Amino acid sequence: MFEFQQYLGFLAFVIILLIGFWLLVFLTAILPYWIGGSLIERFKEAKANKKEA
Repeated sequence: MFEFQQYLGFLAFVIILLIGFWLLVFLTAILPYWIGGSLIERFKEAKANKKEA
C-alpha cells in the first residue's frame, strides 16, 4: 500500500507539472498572438471608420 501512495504522489506531481508547462506555452505563444491580432483588427476597423466619415 505504501508504494501505491508514493505512485499517486508522483502522478499528482507530474500532472501539476504538465498543467504548468502547457499554461506557460499558452501564455507565451498563443495569448500574445491573439491579443496582437485583435489589436490589428481594431486598428483596421478604426481606420475604415475614419475614412468613411
